[in-house]
Parts: sequence; C-alpha cells; structure tokens
Amino acid sequence: MQAVVALRLLEVMRDMDLPVETLEAEDTTRTIPRRFGLSDVVERQIRTYKDDVRKRLRITDEEIQGLFRFVIRRPDGAEVFHQVGRLLANGNRSGRWVRVLPRGLQFRVARATARKRLKKLFGRQVGGFGRAPFVIEGRTLLFIESDPGGDACHLLSGFAEEVLEQTLGGAARVSHTLCQGRGDDLCRWEGALVQAPATVVNVPKSEENEP
Repeated sequence: MQAVVALRLLEVMRDMDLPVETLEAEDTTRTIPRRFGLSDVVERQIRTYKDDVRKRLRITDEEIQGLFRFVIRRPDGAEVFHQVGRLLANGNRSGRWVRVLPRGLQFRVARATARKRLKKLFGRQVGGFGRAPFVIEGRTLLFIESDPGGDACHLLSGFAEEVLEQTLGGAARVSHTLCQGRGDDLCRWEGALVQAPATVVNVPKSEENEP
C-alpha cells in the first residue's frame, strides 16, 4: 500500500498531540518527554515517510497494521482514523460538470472515484458497492484485521464523506451501520448528502451598481 497512508496517520496524531500553548521558559524535553507530538522519533519517521511518498515506495500490511494498533490504544483513536480518511480522499475533486448531472449519475461518479482511489491507496479492492446510491460492504477487511474492535473502520467513513462532498458538493454523512467488530456478518458504510450545495445567483452586471 502507499506510504501516504502511514504518513497521514503519523501527521494527524502529531498535530492532535501538540500542546495548544507552550511557555517560553518551559523545557519540553523535561516536562513533556513522552508527548507524542513533540517526539523526535516521530518527526524522523514522518520525514522518512515523506521521502517514501516522493519515491512512490510502498509499505507492507504488517507496517500499517502496527500503526493502526498504535492508534486504537488512544482514547481519540476513532477521531484520528476519521480525519486520516478525509485527508486521504483529498485532491480528487471532480470537475464542476458533475454537479449538473442528475443525482443518480453524481453518485455513480462518487462510487467510481472512491473505488479507484481506495485501490490505488491500498493496492487492492476494498469492499464492494451495494445497490443503494452509496453503500460500501466488505468482510474481513484490513481495518477489521488490524482492529477487531472496529475503530479503524472510521478511516473509511471519513474517506467516503470527503469523496461525496468533493463530488456532489454540500455536506455528506457516512454511517457505519454494520460492523464485524460489533458482531455483524460484514461491515457496511451508508453515505448520504445531508446538505445540498449552495446555489450561486449570478447578478447581471447592469444591476451590480444599482442602489
């Protein structure tokens, strides 16, 4: 899988752990020696992953699973995964022409975008799409293999929300309605547009300067 997955995981954890305020006289090497966001080890690993991304190198499943297991030990693990998912979906904005298509075709573009991007990131097909406008289903996916509790599944929730919003505009919500971590037979993510994109009203130039 692409090294950018590991890079985003470390970057999000680092940014969430950085102190909001550090006193000028405070010696953080003594007062916060174990704070993840200030760790030199983390910064070196981030630089390594950035080099891997530039060189288009891939990492093993074992390496990413190790990072996943590190995240799930955090009380904010689900939030970390969700934010990472959104970041991984960035940079895939569809052209504005998609917004003028019928809603059904817009969802089709969103499904195709998500499928292509997930396969590129993880080097394999991640689940499959159901018949509803935007439903992803899968069994024994990497997320569950890495985290039987199901927190890692939030990565796909965040990813899918970002894809929907970039493709359809407006605000989207993706619910993880079924999860093998909760004892269900499979994992299912159901996405919907909860707020339509704002409509831009074009004012004729002749009216712009009228009182």
